[in-house]
Amino acid sequence: MNTQGHITPSGGQAAGETTPGSMKRAYSQYFAHLSVERGLSKNTIAAYHRDIDKYYAHLAARGITALEKVTREDVASFIDFLGGMARSSLARSLVSVRSFHTFLFEEGITSHNPAADVAPPKLPARLPKALAVEEVEALINAAGVGDSPVALRDRALLEILYGTGARISEAVSLTADDIDTENRSLRLFGKGRKERIVPLGTYALDALEAYMVRARPVLAAKGKGNSVLFLNKRGNPLSRQSAWEIIRRAAERAGIEREVSPHSLRHSFATHLLSGGADVRVVQEMLGHASVTTTQIYTMVSVDTLREVYASSHPRAVK
Repeated sequence: MNTQGHITPSGGQAAGETTPGSMKRAYSQYFAHLSVERGLSKNTIAAYHRDIDKYYAHLAARGITALEKVTREDVASFIDFLGGMARSSLARSLVSVRSFHTFLFEEGITSHNPAADVAPPKLPARLPKALAVEEVEALINAAGVGDSPVALRDRALLEILYGTGARISEAVSLTADDIDTENRSLRLFGKGRKERIVPLGTYALDALEAYMVRARPVLAAKGKGNSVLFLNKRGNPLSRQSAWEIIRRAAERAGIEREVSPHSLRHSFATHLLSGGADVRVVQEMLGHASVTTTQIYTMVSVDTLREVYASSHPRAVK
C-alpha cells in the first residue's frame, strides 16, 4: 500500500494470476471500474477505498497474498477483524467486499467468488414512524379544505388510507363496487390480488359518501368514463404519484415538518389500533400481512411508553 493506505496501481495481468503484485493490479482495476464504468461519486469511491483497504489489511493479517486463495471463511471473518463498529457500518463494509469479489470473478481475475454467499449482518428492525393522532387529524383537515371536488376527493382518500390501513396501490385501484355502505366495509385487493374485507369507520364512510355524491360525478364528467373510485381533475384514474403529492402538500399545509408518505398513514393505522388494545392477529388481517411476524413490528413500544403504562397501571409503581 502507499502512504495514504491505497494500493499503488501497476500493469495488466493474466486471468487467474493473483500474486502480491496482481493484488495491487486487481485493486487498481476495480477502482477504475467504479469510477469510469459505474460513474460513482468521489465520496462514494472514497468510502469503497476505506473498506477495501481494511479488507486488504485483514487478508495480510491472515497471511494471504493471492486473491485466488481467499476462502469464504476469510471473507466472513472480516466482520470480526473490523471489531466494534455499528451494524450498519459492518454491513456496508461487507457489501463493498462482496462487490469487489464479484468484479474479480466476472472479469476472470479469480476463478471463484468466495463472498457470494456471505450475508451482511442483519440490521435491527426499525420502529415504523407513526404519526400522532393529532398529526393525522391535522393532515386530513389540511387535505380537505373547502368544498371543491378536489378537496372532497383528497379528504376521502386520506380517510380511507388512515381508516383502513390500505396500501396506496390498493386505494387508487378501488372501484365503487368495492364499497359496501350497508355493511360499512371496504373490499381491498392486496399483493397477488388477495382479497380482504376491512371495516369502514364513520369518518371514512362520511368522507367517502360526500366524495361519491358531490365530487366524483363532477370529475367523471371530464373523462371518458372510468370505474375507478378516485379520479384526477381530468376524470382519469388518480395515480400513486399524484396521491403521494396530495399527502405531501397536506403535510406542508398542516405544518408537519418530517416526511409523510401514504405508508405513514398505514403505519399509523396499525400502531394506533394496537395502542388501543387491538389483537395483533386482527391487525394482521386488516393489513393483509401473510405472516403475523410482519405485523409484530408495530407492537414495539418505546421505554417512555412502557414507563407511562407502568406508572399508571401498577399499584406499587409510585407513592
